[in-house]
Amino acid sequence: MSERKVRVRFAPSPTGPLHMGGVRTALYNYLFAKKHNGDFILRIEDTDQNRYVKGAEEYIISALEWCGLNMDEGPTKEGQFGPYRQSERKNIYQKYANQLIDSGNAYFAFDSAEELEEMRAMAKKAKMPNWQYNAITRNNMKNSLTLSNEEVQTKLDSGAPYTIRIKMPRNEDVRFYDEIRGWVIVNTNNMDDKVIYKGDGMPTYHLANVVDDYLMKISHVIRGEEWLPSAPLHVLLYQYLGWEDVMPKFAHLPLILKPDGNGKLSKRDGDRLGFPVFPLEWKDPNTGEISSGYKEKGYFTNAFVNMLAFLGWNPGTSKELYSMEELINDFTLERVGKSGAKFDPEKTKWFNQQHLRTTPNSVLAKQMTEESDWEVSEEYMIKVAELMKERATFTSELLADKYFFTSPEDFDQKTFRKKWKENSSILMNELFERLEKCNEFSQENIEGIFKDFITEKEIGMGAVLPCMRLVLTGKGMGPSVFAIAALLGKEEVMNRYKEKNKFFQNLFLEKTNV
Repeated sequence: MSERKVRVRFAPSPTGPLHMGGVRTALYNYLFAKKHNGDFILRIEDTDQNRYVKGAEEYIISALEWCGLNMDEGPTKEGQFGPYRQSERKNIYQKYANQLIDSGNAYFAFDSAEELEEMRAMAKKAKMPNWQYNAITRNNMKNSLTLSNEEVQTKLDSGAPYTIRIKMPRNEDVRFYDEIRGWVIVNTNNMDDKVIYKGDGMPTYHLANVVDDYLMKISHVIRGEEWLPSAPLHVLLYQYLGWEDVMPKFAHLPLILKPDGNGKLSKRDGDRLGFPVFPLEWKDPNTGEISSGYKEKGYFTNAFVNMLAFLGWNPGTSKELYSMEELINDFTLERVGKSGAKFDPEKTKWFNQQHLRTTPNSVLAKQMTEESDWEVSEEYMIKVAELMKERATFTSELLADKYFFTSPEDFDQKTFRKKWKENSSILMNELFERLEKCNEFSQENIEGIFKDFITEKEIGMGAVLPCMRLVLTGKGMGPSVFAIAALLGKEEVMNRYKEKNKFFQNLFLEKTNV
């Protein structure tokens, strides 16, 4: 690592909600920065005002905050390199566009949209469907390379619409090293003269991101592989602007792939297969359509982040469960793969399940209290969390069994039909009479009384335990019934026995008499 301070940026466009692929890009930037005691910058790239979506910037910031990816500099945390919205930096870019023109590395283009479309149509008709504005075709177009200086100046003075295009050299190899993919070499004959500045006074992404990265002293550009084809252009811009010595290192991340089939994960895949693709819920301001988010679905932040980290990166060990601090410590770009990472919704649930199990019961109890209307003590809710957490994936599931809070109204009919016999009511009477005499109503004592009872009666556990569970919970399975009984307390246990034992016995008699 060079002595240059690590400074990375996450630079989304506010054109809609932040996709989980974007969150992963932000995460990798954040982890890299924090590992090297660097800065994580949020920059809003809103040069394309036609695609701007109201509320998208606020959503992006909220999503990053929920994920724990706190910016060191950004729109809501100004630093010495602001402003951090490209729309607020509009007056900066003209200078560098002019510099490129003056050096002969860019030129004015006056071709209208209609003229460009006409050229594409002619090329297609001539069986050249991939027409480009490049080193060959530019000589037949309306630009400052084909017009006289006087004609160009006249057009500019008259306010004629124009763009500024980079002048791509003929048959040169552009080389750069990608921290993930190794050496990348692209010949300029395969590149077109991209627009870098628009007539409305706004730069395109290509110029704006290079200028901003330079001015903000960005040391590493870590972004999705969809930007890999643009990287040679950006390298040339660094060279033409005289910034080659401080050009950031590049790392292009692999795609997140759909769970089935091929291709990049999209919102449609989530809608089709029933899982979120956004960190937070999003309401489209134009259509009113609501898209689900991982937060609202009940996922823990650390589980979501843990899952995202493993979509493209691995530590080289069998360890899968990580805290943010552990991710920062172990993360390296060298362990990021080149190939796309297939998203697995079930694996995402597994991560949440595992993180739920490691969450302190007191924390779970607080969440459970906030999500329910049950008026119970904190201590009681903690014990419910302890009993249920090994069976749950989401916090809401910790509250799914209402028998912890009220006498059950429903019951498992299959268990009743299979396990409730003619003598079940008699056995329940005898067992609960013994339980009523227990002074210290602990799990250990309840279990001891139960085992002594079935030993004395010379019956198997299956003859009594399912019926006891039905009486107390209405369920056919669940956590230890002895632990449940201890938590409910003697008074509640005896009340339920008196109510439910008689109920089940009457129901059994009704069925047998039919």
